Amino acid sequence: MKLNFKQYGAGKPIVIMHGMFGMLDNWQYVAKELAEEYMVFLVDLRNHGKSPHSEEFSYALMADDVRQFMEDNWLYEAKLVGHSMGGKVAMQLALEEPDMVEQLVVVDIAPKHYKGNHERIIAAMQSLPLRKLGSRSEAETHLRKSIEEEGVVQFLLKNLSRERTGGYRWKMNLAVIASHYQEILANSLPEEQYEGPTLFIQGLNSKYINPEELSDYQHYFPSAQIAPIAAAGHWVHAEQPQAFLDSLHKFFAQE
Repeated sequence: MKLNFKQYGAGKPIVIMHGMFGMLDNWQYVAKELAEEYMVFLVDLRNHGKSPHSEEFSYALMADDVRQFMEDNWLYEAKLVGHSMGGKVAMQLALEEPDMVEQLVVVDIAPKHYKGNHERIIAAMQSLPLRKLGSRSEAETHLRKSIEEEGVVQFLLKNLSRERTGGYRWKMNLAVIASHYQEILANSLPEEQYEGPTLFIQGLNSKYINPEELSDYQHYFPSAQIAPIAAAGHWVHAEQPQAFLDSLHKFFAQE
């Protein structure tokens, strides 16, 4: 599977992977800032953004997609940054192909199983009358009936694409993502270890990372450390971009 991607800057390579329902466009500000010092690649994971859709969807497959992308672009070692679902993809790749990962950054997700909290959002997206929509504002009004969080509504609206024949479509493969949602929540990491430098970035207003579980994370990543960022929730990079970039630069300087 050939992943859609964008490339910025020059220098040592960084590959950034978005979270569920996301796409590479969500990371352009971070990429452009990092591009002053590094060569940055943003990728759309399968069934997201402009990358191909597939009925098959798992962390193992997404990690293999990224591995193939790296090889196709002559990236035989890179720093990996992954947010949420993309963080689990990055962890999977680091455990399977440790020699390809110079440093690993996992953003507000941990190597564990999670209880679902997106069912309401998925239901709202599935109920959107895509073919009948006349404007994004109509979609916004519809989504707000079920989703109170303004940031989530605006995040989802970025995934809508207007059809030439009228109406809209989701850029993501919503049906497949929804059907594999329980697998996305699961911890399916292989029983391996990545001994390279590993940083878990935590939004202090988020509950996805628990510092008391660091020893559990170190079962897979012995050198793992946690960098907490204040006044940030799950979308750390969007809510506190400068603090997020500062954490990345400090960590990358440790190589």
